[in-house]
Amino acid sequence: MNIYLTLGLVLLLLLPAVALGWALRQRRHLAQGSRRLQYLLDLADCLEADLKTCRARLQQAHAVMSLNPDLPAASEQEARQAIDAGLRALLQQRLWIRDHSAQASHAELDDAARSMQTTRERLQPLLQALTQAQSDLNSAMREQIRRDADS
Repeated sequence: MNIYLTLGLVLLLLLPAVALGWALRQRRHLAQGSRRLQYLLDLADCLEADLKTCRARLQQAHAVMSLNPDLPAASEQEARQAIDAGLRALLQQRLWIRDHSAQASHAELDDAARSMQTTRERLQPLLQALTQAQSDLNSAMREQIRRDADS
């Protein structure tokens, strides 16, 4: 009988420790999910800013090119459609986050974040190329204006 009393006391003492360990594990799991979700939302914001920057630079480039008929015409419509498609895809991603992130596993959140990060990495060289093209266009326009002034 004494062994049953000892065993009961040990179980009674272990039960709160097990419950506390389980609660701490759950809290850590929820905190990790929250951090993953916040990272995903931050990536979505950065990707949206990149796409809008790309659209603005394209518009600037097309505006400069429309002033000079000697410059080759680029397809502004195709560029606009590509940017708009990227923004629509991002909206779909944001809707998925809104509707499914609460039930999504950490792996699903990580996959979504990886996808957005990959898209941002592919967009960076394009943004750099647009910056260089804008600089080249500005230089060409200044040179044209200088030549016209000298004539």
